[in-house]
Amino acid sequence: MMWSYEIGKIRGIPIKIHITFLFVLPLFMFVFSVDNRFGFGDFPSPYNYIWGLVTAILLFVSVLLHELGHSLVAMRYGSRILGITLFIFGGVSQIEEISKKPSEEAKMAFVGPLVSFVIGVTLLALYMGLSVFMDGGIIRVLRVLGFINILLGAFNLIPAFPMDGGRILRAYFATKYPYIEATRKAAFIGKIFAFLMGLVGVFVSIWLVLIAFFIYIGASEEESATRMKSVLEGVKVRELMSENIVYALPDMRVSELLELMFHTRYAGYPVVSRIPENAFITVDDVVGIITFRDLQRVPFTQRETVFVKDVMNPIVETIDVNDDVAEALKKLQGSASGRLLVVENNRVVGIISRTDIVRALQILSVREET
Repeated sequence: MMWSYEIGKIRGIPIKIHITFLFVLPLFMFVFSVDNRFGFGDFPSPYNYIWGLVTAILLFVSVLLHELGHSLVAMRYGSRILGITLFIFGGVSQIEEISKKPSEEAKMAFVGPLVSFVIGVTLLALYMGLSVFMDGGIIRVLRVLGFINILLGAFNLIPAFPMDGGRILRAYFATKYPYIEATRKAAFIGKIFAFLMGLVGVFVSIWLVLIAFFIYIGASEEESATRMKSVLEGVKVRELMSENIVYALPDMRVSELLELMFHTRYAGYPVVSRIPENAFITVDDVVGIITFRDLQRVPFTQRETVFVKDVMNPIVETIDVNDDVAEALKKLQGSASGRLLVVENNRVVGIISRTDIVRALQILSVREET
């Protein structure tokens, strides 16, 4: 996720905080500090705010442990974990490829709520045991976090994407139907659930309407993403790449590159340190990528004095010519330039962009329907 910052690692998994987390943490602290039933509103100031902050931080630690459960099980089944990010809606595990085996997906999905239930039951047991002998902030924290973790586990078992219950439901359907059909059925049930929740929310609480909207969008996105992967399955990078590559040089002025863009109609160019006599470009020759968006950031008055090397992206991402397009799409999700150099035996043989894949996806989808 953009605007996320790494704060550490657990078992090699990057732990990140999204900028929205910095807004929601004070909000939770305030809610806990003023609420009498599930907070510390009856505590004198400033202790109510101190305990509110402690509870808010520990709540997100609980969310982190929930997501860590998903990630560790996914790693056990061979998935690569890009990171865990805490943000305004809680936390998300960025798993590069979720297993399509029903039993593995079900276990990976269920372990998150299980972690929440274990935390909740443990904290409530400590609360009931210690509250006989003592009272105060610690006891209140145990009770509040115990209840919230149990609610968190139960909420995530709702049979609708993007909750864990939606993945468990898909895993069940996948034992009877092809994976894409299982996703369609699980997404359909999730949308029905979201519609009914939203309907109830109109009469009960606006929060239920917002949650219903979140569930409906999540179900739709999961269905679309799965369909996209299914359509692209088996398509190789060499089938979609552009072989006619136009290169830019680091010492070109921005004005010169804009003129080149006008004539070639490309929106992105690899930047090479030199043009070899044999016209073969290797990965080592490429020093960056520059796109039309990079040039747009250069003021009009500076286009004669600013050079390509000053505004290019020095990070060059590559993919093998024989890799699946689905793999290219995964790499492009975090790509700033939106382009990958296609290589074969260290030679640059083409370039593939996010636009190339989207266009191919549209065509393949229509072809599949016919």
